[in-house]
Amino acid sequence: MFLGEYQHTLDAKGRVSLPAKFREQMTGRVVIAKGFEKCLYVYPADDYAQFVKRLMERDDFDPKYRAVRRFFTSGAIEAELDSAGRVRLTEGLRDYAHLGKDVEITGNGNRIEIWDTEAWATYDGTNTSDIEGLAKELADAGLL
Repeated sequence: MFLGEYQHTLDAKGRVSLPAKFREQMTGRVVIAKGFEKCLYVYPADDYAQFVKRLMERDDFDPKYRAVRRFFTSGAIEAELDSAGRVRLTEGLRDYAHLGKDVEITGNGNRIEIWDTEAWATYDGTNTSDIEGLAKELADAGLL
């Protein structure tokens, strides 16, 4: 399980080092894909395959399912951590997430998220103030 948040930097080649605690769980290949709120999702390759499998089970004749599948797969890359625990982010993924030099790497249960540091601060500040209302809404709907 991926938990916590860590500050890191992108190097000149677009590589970022994953936190040591996360690297221990990221053995083998990883998949990096666009995520919601303009961040990047980083999954162990097997977990991403299961995620895409669920997307593929939906009706291809429904444009909503095609759009969601395309969102998560079109810019995704498969990669391997180098000996320093770094992964290279493509220019397209960096542009999508508006990543500058400083990034925030957060755990989100079954995946890692990579955020621009300023975007994370804004998102985290906004959601912290709304979290009680969101939790109550989900609990009232029987989803929590």
